[in-house]
Amino acid sequence: MIEVRALSRYYGDFAALTKLDFDIKKNEVVGFVGRNGAGKSTALKILAGLLAPSTGTVVIDGTNIESANSKFRSKIGFLPEKPPLYDEMTVTEFLKYLGKLRGLSSTEINNRVPKVITKCQLKGKEKAIINELSLGFQKRVGIAQAIVHNPQLVILDEPISGLDPFQIVEMRKVIRSLASESTVLLSSHNLNEIEETCDRILILQAGKINYQGTTEQLLQQEDIQQKIQERMHLIEALLILNGKDLHTVIEKIPAIQSHKITHQKEDIVSIEFQMQGIQVEEITAALIQQGCGVRSIQNNTAELEQIFLDLTSREEK
Repeated sequence: MIEVRALSRYYGDFAALTKLDFDIKKNEVVGFVGRNGAGKSTALKILAGLLAPSTGTVVIDGTNIESANSKFRSKIGFLPEKPPLYDEMTVTEFLKYLGKLRGLSSTEINNRVPKVITKCQLKGKEKAIINELSLGFQKRVGIAQAIVHNPQLVILDEPISGLDPFQIVEMRKVIRSLASESTVLLSSHNLNEIEETCDRILILQAGKINYQGTTEQLLQQEDIQQKIQERMHLIEALLILNGKDLHTVIEKIPAIQSHKITHQKEDIVSIEFQMQGIQVEEITAALIQQGCGVRSIQNNTAELEQIFLDLTSREEK
């Protein structure tokens, strides 16, 4: 469906993207992940035909994007980070208007809009004024306008940003449903948010691809496995010292290999322990035996978000 080769984009002397190479299959859902300024939005705008590459090629469904005509561009649906909504319109009015702008006939609009409303979970909001909708529903309307013309490729820039946990779950369902008709690309700066949404991820750092593949493959990388093993024995705790000397307490617990105080205010201390072969229950009992109060304690395992931060910090380090 999509073939990208040696794609670069410059703004003056600044390289926003540098020699990207990747392929995306038909009806695949692929997430572009990276910190702010990594090049995600630039890459998606090029794929949407809104920006021209400085060098390299982008071929979508056999057509070079730079030589594509308006008819081909109608096969692409795009949602920018800020949805392009007409706040004073109702949901149905807006979608019919966008359908007309996209060249659909009245019959096509009347057939297509109800299907889009159902797919984007907007049932019951057809007559609602867009400005009166919550952010979550406005994001759904933004997706609806991007697919009203039934495009082959749907590109969503930060569709999940700003949503609460419940809205994120609902948005994942909407995005996954798009893959039945289209290839879907989306961006996010949060790896955890799109882990369950995408078939594959591309992690961008400073305009370059740092990793591409599934999250399962990411977890199997040798350096990532090493970090997971390191963090398996890392315990975070919030302690009340009850007048005890912290260093004396630690010296009396041999299983603690090292420690780092992350925050301390008077008798309350937040601390990380590097342990050897010990469980949370055991370290809790040992701390209490030494006279400390344990307000919270947990294993700090390698979350995907931490892996993402490790990956995108390699070059900086």
